[in-house]
Amino acid sequence: MDALLKVNGVSKRYGFKQTLDNVSFDIGSGKIIGLLGPNGSGKSTLMQMIAGLTPTTAGEISVMGKKVGRETRSLISYMPDRPMTENWMKVKDAVAFYKDFYADFNVEKALEMLDFMNLDAKSSVSVLSKGMNERLQLTLALSRNVNLYLLDEPIGGVDPVARGKILDAIVRFYSEDSSLIICTHLVRDMERIFDEVMFLNNGSITLYEEVESIRMKHGRSVDDMFKEVFGE
Repeated sequence: MDALLKVNGVSKRYGFKQTLDNVSFDIGSGKIIGLLGPNGSGKSTLMQMIAGLTPTTAGEISVMGKKVGRETRSLISYMPDRPMTENWMKVKDAVAFYKDFYADFNVEKALEMLDFMNLDAKSSVSVLSKGMNERLQLTLALSRNVNLYLLDEPIGGVDPVARGKILDAIVRFYSEDSSLIICTHLVRDMERIFDEVMFLNNGSITLYEEVESIRMKHGRSVDDMFKEVFGE
């Protein structure tokens, strides 16, 4: 059986800068995976390539056995690290936009998530706080019925109370036969929801392991190991 996601020998070069260098890994279904590394390690570039938004320089990526491209857009929901909504919108307009744009968008799930996130559908996007806007972006991304969710810094710049709400929503609303890759540098806040973590450093995968294995084998938290490896 094909892995949900296969990344095989992927490299990315911008001019003389090697952003990713021969990255390979497989991901199965039903996992929440932390893609961890310092700024500039290539995390966002890798996410964009899996989403089919940035071409590889070398190597190949496939989702459900299909090479990343037009065919895989219906299999992947990508939440970038900047809002996908416009300031003129109300929250309900953003939901309507996604419903029109994506055939797999589940409006009932979106409305349930908005309620869970304490977001008013009549609120204007322009007056939402950073935390509320992150909750909206997450609602839109997770309300698509897809196989793979890619979340880039879903709690970046959000206060601790809002972070907890966002993490609770991820665990509650993601479909367990799909998988989630979450790119973050806020390891301590997020490690409780991860099944597996991947360390990306200078464009290479330096560790890919189950969280429980890290705790059992190394006797430390993911956050402690992250600080040791990256000196943060």
